[in-house]
Amino acid sequence: MTPDRLHHREPLGIRKVDSAQATGVSIRRGEQRAAPPGDPDISDLTTNQASSAAPAGEPVGPAVLAILSELHDELHPSRSLSAGVTLTSSLDETFGLDSLGRAQLMQRLERSFNVALPDELMVDAETPADLVSALAQVDSALRDRASTAITLPDSQRADQIISGSPDDALTLTAALQWHANHHPDFVHILVQEDDGKQYTLTYGELANQAARIAAGLAKLGVGPGDSVALMLPTGRDYFCTFAGILVAGAVPVPIYPPVRPSQLEAHLIRHEKILENAHAKVLVTVPAALAISRVVQSHVPSLEDVTTAADISTLSASVFTYVAKPDDTALLQYTSGSTGDPKGVVLTHANLLANIRAMGRAIDISPSDTFVSWLPLYHDMGLIGAWLGMLVYGVRLVCMSPLGFLRRPSRWLEFLSEHGGTLSAAPNFAYELCAHKIDDADLEGIDLSRWRMAFNGAEPVSPRATNAFCERFARYGFQSNAMAPVYGLAECSLGLAFPPVGRGLVIDRVSQSVFARSARAQPVASPAGDTNSTDLLEFVACGSALPGYQIRIVDEESFELPERREGRVQFQGPSATSGYLRNPEATAALFDGPWLDTGDLGYLANAELHITRRAKDMIIRAGRNLFPYELEEAVGDIEGIRKGCVAVFGSNDDSAGTERVVVLAELRANSDIARADIRIAVQQAAERIFGGPVDDIVLAPAFSVLKTSSGKIRRSACKERYERGQISEKPTPLWWQLLKLGARSVPGLFTRSARSVGRWAYASYIWLLIGTLTLVLVPLAIVLPTPTWRWRMARLAGQLFVRLSALGYEVNGRQHIPTTPHLLVANHASYMDWLVLFAAIPHPFSFVGKAQLRSAPGIGLLLRRLGTQFVERED
Repeated sequence: MTPDRLHHREPLGIRKVDSAQATGVSIRRGEQRAAPPGDPDISDLTTNQASSAAPAGEPVGPAVLAILSELHDELHPSRSLSAGVTLTSSLDETFGLDSLGRAQLMQRLERSFNVALPDELMVDAETPADLVSALAQVDSALRDRASTAITLPDSQRADQIISGSPDDALTLTAALQWHANHHPDFVHILVQEDDGKQYTLTYGELANQAARIAAGLAKLGVGPGDSVALMLPTGRDYFCTFAGILVAGAVPVPIYPPVRPSQLEAHLIRHEKILENAHAKVLVTVPAALAISRVVQSHVPSLEDVTTAADISTLSASVFTYVAKPDDTALLQYTSGSTGDPKGVVLTHANLLANIRAMGRAIDISPSDTFVSWLPLYHDMGLIGAWLGMLVYGVRLVCMSPLGFLRRPSRWLEFLSEHGGTLSAAPNFAYELCAHKIDDADLEGIDLSRWRMAFNGAEPVSPRATNAFCERFARYGFQSNAMAPVYGLAECSLGLAFPPVGRGLVIDRVSQSVFARSARAQPVASPAGDTNSTDLLEFVACGSALPGYQIRIVDEESFELPERREGRVQFQGPSATSGYLRNPEATAALFDGPWLDTGDLGYLANAELHITRRAKDMIIRAGRNLFPYELEEAVGDIEGIRKGCVAVFGSNDDSAGTERVVVLAELRANSDIARADIRIAVQQAAERIFGGPVDDIVLAPAFSVLKTSSGKIRRSACKERYERGQISEKPTPLWWQLLKLGARSVPGLFTRSARSVGRWAYASYIWLLIGTLTLVLVPLAIVLPTPTWRWRMARLAGQLFVRLSALGYEVNGRQHIPTTPHLLVANHASYMDWLVLFAAIPHPFSFVGKAQLRSAPGIGLLLRRLGTQFVERED
């Protein structure tokens, strides 16, 4: 999970401007003027005070370019900015800005122009002109969102905790209802959304809104077992909608929105596969994504509606509750697809509760804890670990969006300090980001002394980055024994291995040469601080299996291996998935008898799990087993390379009978001289780590390295693109992507339209049939003189309707209907029951109906003539 792939928010509508427009924007000292209705006039941008970058009266366009040029020179001191830079130049390609560079840019623009820019701008802006347009639309007064802390009622400060937990709850909905019944006014979640809005959500509010969402979903035709996809940012709508789907008995399918327009086509195509596999019936998203999401709807036959949480909650004033069962599917967690197409992991209420409770026991969780999170809710660590786990245990959750964290990483630490956070989790990159990219001035007053467990998971844990975090924040109260590397996977619901509480980081140092030859983790004694040995590998201990779980290491023949021998990691446990949805081949490959294969390689030492690599990521060259992580990290440190955007993989070389080692790295800036220097540096890193050069180095533009939604490198997918010769292809223009998507939508739209026309035609025919039968046969059933004749006419009407409507019916056990007086009880299914009963039952009968129908216009006369027995429902 890396900064460049972790954005999750509603897209910002940036008004595009051309270079001439943007250059003419000027800043005027100490003057404010109300903007006319509609879009603000970009030529009249004003601020409260002039900046050093743009003195009074100086156009904004050149000032923005000056800030960009200064930032570029700092980030790339050995690279000259290309000539001819304009306001329409690319922030990525021309200025070489990755996510971290963009975050610095936003901070400098805010300081220079004394304004508060929206967080979304950090990822939405494509050119300097977009920045100028955004500057014209923001308030002129500087507002630091991070300084406005979320506050609790006086009765619910940190020293006030709930008592008890739903230990007997068998489902997530039962756990929510338990809390709503016992302490409905207690704050469960405190949220800061992308737009800076802050609010609290109590257990009672969550339960009530979930019931309304469930009722609205029922109005849309969503029933128990149906899949509902969520493409929402962190916020109230996400929590309430997810809970509402569960209350309705449906299955939530979390997916993530596109990061940038340039990635739109690949993003939608990827989501089509998820929505098709899930048979999603409804997609809930933000208003800004409705139009483009309906393009997907034309490709997914099961998708009947694309809507928003607000629209769903207004569909019904009633409430709806489905009594879930432990074995009901509670979540379709699609794996991140780092080695192939996403697969839907089926997780039941029982699976999730078993894993949540096992993790809770492992960390001694209690309602006195406070969990602070910025993790995306479409990822299992943020959804299950941060939210659902806290829901079950009654632990307060303080959360912000992933974009808010990337925009200003110090916000995460501020929230931990302000709210006395005791638990938090993040991928390795986040700890590295905080260790190296936060100014000391932003940490003033920070107190991390109450942070007792800092979980580090979801990607390989770097000893260097983790140690750097511990060292820097020790003076802010962070205790190094709080660092807790963990291991888990979606197929286990979330967690599998946890270290002991308060143990801290444990690093296993082994011989690289021995490991490459024999897959044996032979410990080596290295001098203190000497981590540059060419024969040294470091692996982080991720702890032992959770209570009730088992881990084993096996070879290719599934024979169990002894400690310190690398092999395939397999597990058993109560939260293990039953398989992948509608994917029997992948499910069969997942299971090895009663054991599940994680797809990772590792070894056990002192009963603790050490992950070495993914099985499919292994490179075999000249009989040596090579793995990519260390070289990727080293190449990412080379000047000119985008950190975290490097993929190392093997490509088959049939002539040599082995694999060629390929390094694919994204460049920060284009320069022929820089490329030559970078290639030399890459080969030097390979010599140091692999003991020899790599076979090919591909230096590619930004966003060439494919990643999953959680930021993992998709090495297999990168390998496929490399072998097809598609790495160097330039990103497809947005207009062309939209045109292609529109063309692809035509067959789906035609099919859906034809199906819709067919439904309307059939419905019209049924109404015509009902009207004809009503006008012809009902009067006869009323006027015929004897009850037997009237009953036969009613039966004829029922049989004609069933036959002519092509509905058909099947009757079982008709021979058991007695000929003596009797009472048949029908399970009321619809208002058409009477026609079916008339058609199916061979003997004359009369209905029992509510007394109010006796005097109902039309139908009352018919029922009386058919001998209906009217009763008071209260009796």
